[in-house]
Amino acid sequence: MAPVSSEDQHRELVQQAAQGASPALQTLLQQHLPALLAYIRLNSDALIRQHESCADVAQSVCREALADLAGFEYRGEGAFCNWLCKRALAKLANRRRHYLALKRDVGRERPLAAADSQAGIAALYASLASPSEAAIASETVARMERAFDRLTDDQRQVITLARVVGLGHDEVAAEMGRSEGAVRTLLHRALAKLGRLMDLEAQQSQG
Repeated sequence: MAPVSSEDQHRELVQQAAQGASPALQTLLQQHLPALLAYIRLNSDALIRQHESCADVAQSVCREALADLAGFEYRGEGAFCNWLCKRALAKLANRRRHYLALKRDVGRERPLAAADSQAGIAALYASLASPSEAAIASETVARMERAFDRLTDDQRQVITLARVVGLGHDEVAAEMGRSEGAVRTLLHRALAKLGRLMDLEAQQSQG
């Protein structure tokens, strides 16, 4: 009997979760929560980070999305993660509108959310760093996010799709409307620029 591939196992989990199987739902939540958390933090602005625990947002997105699996057409693990991330973007936009409204009504301002686990987030960002930065420390989380914010929209998108969501170059190309060659070049240059910005942030923090 041929071994079951990880892709087949993931497809089975999604099918079971769509039918309401609680163990499958929990397994999917555990598998995708780390990547979704990194995606949410990297696509949040200061207003969201000030008021929301991104871990809470990620869990909320996962649970809401998994409750809607009955109408989801499975096209692979990467596409599934990308589906979660698109839902996260919509939630972030909604939460940002909410907090902008609160800023206009000071009497309704909510207290700040508890901070996310810096050590856990630092580990999630390790895949975005160069080999020499792979052991990224928790105190560099803010530095990474400031550097990421200075990238262009296309550079942020290609990094999150390829390195956080985990899409292949062909899938990223389809998502961004570019050729695979263009995606490879964009990703290479975006990661190099992120590395340079991280070095600059480190120098400024020491100076």
